[in-house]
Amino acid sequence: MAREIGKCWVVVLVLVLSLLYGAKAAPQVPCYFIFGDSLVDNGNNNQLTSLARANYLPYGIDFAGGPTGRFSNGRTTVDVIAQLLGFDSYIPPFSTATGQDILKGVNYASAAAGIREETGRQLGDRISFSGQVRNYRNTVQQVVNLLGDENKAADYLSRCIYSIGLGSNDYLNNYFQPLYYSTGQQYTPEQYADVLIQQYTQQLSALYDYGARKFVLIGVGAVGCSPSELAQNSQDGRTCVERINSANQIFNNKLRSLVDQFNNQRSDAKFIYINAYGIFQDMINRPAAFGFRVTNTGCCGVGRNNGQITCLPAQTPCPNRREYVFWDAFHPTDAANEIIARRSYSAQSASDAYPMDIRRLAQL
Repeated sequence: MAREIGKCWVVVLVLVLSLLYGAKAAPQVPCYFIFGDSLVDNGNNNQLTSLARANYLPYGIDFAGGPTGRFSNGRTTVDVIAQLLGFDSYIPPFSTATGQDILKGVNYASAAAGIREETGRQLGDRISFSGQVRNYRNTVQQVVNLLGDENKAADYLSRCIYSIGLGSNDYLNNYFQPLYYSTGQQYTPEQYADVLIQQYTQQLSALYDYGARKFVLIGVGAVGCSPSELAQNSQDGRTCVERINSANQIFNNKLRSLVDQFNNQRSDAKFIYINAYGIFQDMINRPAAFGFRVTNTGCCGVGRNNGQITCLPAQTPCPNRREYVFWDAFHPTDAANEIIARRSYSAQSASDAYPMDIRRLAQL
């Protein structure tokens, strides 16, 4: 009897230890590739000659690794999505990703980058969308070498998720910056959105040609509601800047239509659209429902709305960061990023994702 009880305890102990220390379930997709700007940059700009860098405190104040180049107090949306997809660590930046690491994906995002080549040039060096796609091609060759042949690499890459979130800087650091750029005089908002979508389409086609099959196209957020724009262009510092938001929505509507176009043309691929604008507006319109108290001011920064100058090195940020939608003049807090990411991964409203969310895309 005692021997049987002893055996039972051994079985229980083995089960408990395997739960605690055993192999984790594999992620829902083998890899996750990220293209974007400062909303998801996780260190690619650290070595560039650029004003668009965040590798100093108070950036990263709530991130386990401290300041890494992420433009937030903590995680970005793609960090949270990587966790939801089941990855046991964050996707590495292209600047440091090497060897077997690249097989789980690479983050190519660069702060100040845009769809257009010239976007963000007044801030210094950055890696535009086309430059990020070139870096991805470099990665594909490494994947071929690691897996042994092109067919294995093609099969592997076809199961990965490709997240693309660009366009904010094409408005913020181009179209609405008449001191530095002529696009605002050259194009109406409708024409400019058409030009952006045309260039965006070229880069998506290049990604498709190099193995991408599961695409997540993330719309531009409500740039006119950022502390920076409120500080400069809002009389009461609270009412969002309609001409900017209107231009953003024109772009988003065309991007959503592009999803239909690509899904109709590429039967072996799937494209989805994430309504970041709508999710963000929901947080701003119903802050209390999400635990927020401050929607129009950065947690750190300088000047009106903490939006005229971004977080300065070693500046003391607000203590109640969980209650702020914005971390600095432009970027969301960890708390806001988590909400955007969760609703992108698993839509809570019919308008969050089209025609499906990231969770369902991963299952295809």
